[in-house]
Amino acid sequence: MKGLKGIGIAVLFLPFILIAGFIIFEMFGMYANHAATGRQTEKLQADLMDKISDLEILNVHSETGNTGNGNHVDCVSEITFSTAMTESEIIGAMSESYDFDKDGCSVNKMDDGSYTFYQVTSAPFPDNIEGH
Repeated sequence: MKGLKGIGIAVLFLPFILIAGFIIFEMFGMYANHAATGRQTEKLQADLMDKISDLEILNVHSETGNTGNGNHVDCVSEITFSTAMTESEIIGAMSESYDFDKDGCSVNKMDDGSYTFYQVTSAPFPDNIEGH
């Protein structure tokens, strides 16, 4: 009878244990996605400083989540900077480290003469709850 009682209690608590496990997994995924976005933005900033000698960073922005193009999580890095280089020279210097056709990278010239380097990559846990 004790064995049957133990099995009954385990069956009753199983849904709660599974839900708690799912919540912990989602929280771990959110942490990993945000950490990946931070690393991506830091690497992008370091690469810009390394490749562009007269770089002046004006704004650094990163975002993790759904960017509106489906139910998945993206890592978005955006750095606004000024330099005397042209857009094509910036792309040439950065193309050693970034594939502008595949890496979701772009460089846009702003109205005030500054540039914005924009990079979007898929997160390590793309199906995380942040993407919905």
